[in-house]
Amino acid sequence: MNAKSPYVLLILATIIWGGNFVVGRAVASDIPPVTLSLLRWCTAFVFFYPFVRKRLKADWPLVKKHWKIVFVMAATGVAGFNTLVYIALHYTTSINASLVNSSTPIIIFMLSFLFLKEELHQNQLIGAIISICGVFFILTQGSWTILTSLAFNAGDLMVVAAVVLWSVYSILVKNYSKQLPGYSVLWAAMLIGICFLLPLSLGELFVYGEDIHWSISSIGAIGYVGIFASVVAFTSWNKAVAEIGPNKAGIFLNFIPLFASIFAMIFVGEHLAWYQAAGGIFVVLGVYLSTKSPQAASASLEISEKS
Repeated sequence: MNAKSPYVLLILATIIWGGNFVVGRAVASDIPPVTLSLLRWCTAFVFFYPFVRKRLKADWPLVKKHWKIVFVMAATGVAGFNTLVYIALHYTTSINASLVNSSTPIIIFMLSFLFLKEELHQNQLIGAIISICGVFFILTQGSWTILTSLAFNAGDLMVVAAVVLWSVYSILVKNYSKQLPGYSVLWAAMLIGICFLLPLSLGELFVYGEDIHWSISSIGAIGYVGIFASVVAFTSWNKAVAEIGPNKAGIFLNFIPLFASIFAMIFVGEHLAWYQAAGGIFVVLGVYLSTKSPQAASASLEISEKS
């Protein structure tokens, strides 16, 4: 398979994003979460600039015209999502976080139905129910006692909140993709996100007394999340989506928890619990079912009946 194949690019993106959860967990004791998010986007902002420099002058009037949308994108997709995930990784495992995160397509369907009045077909509804059951199974660790006492892990709940923010960001990107220049908007969102995060990071470091423990591993982690997870994965994903479309590409998001689990077991000594495996299967099954159109589903049924 050609290295520039869209499928290779999709696998590359999901490998990098899977690693992002593990890196965030690995340096949780070395870099405070808000500061890690700030350093991530500062690195991405500088690294990404040469790629958008020539576009910015022409694109800037459109960015300014839709500044409110760009502002919300920055608050949700840049500052909010990543910061909540990094905070969550202080309290939960990278395996749990990645599995809960894999419910994102379901949350997007539900928010689109509630706020944009988009039609929710039968497969999406059934898939949503299956995926949500899987997420609850992970959150409760398969324990009826945890469910009835509502004693959920704070980190897992933060990942749920992060998924909602990312879903809002994704809906905005989808709705304004034809009106807004993607790369320039991303760069502008990075800038606004940095402005959000800077005072919070200063408070984290100087008010709450958190420290950064500089080392080769912490510097490497910043480089990884700033360059690979923020720029390389993003550009690989976008190029692949442009070639094969979002529906075919979306299925590949299910590889993120797979790669995150593998990396977590190898590099940070986590273990895949039975409830994580069971819940993860339900989440992925629900997402897969929800992405199948009713026409495709009925066609598959007809084929199976004839065979």
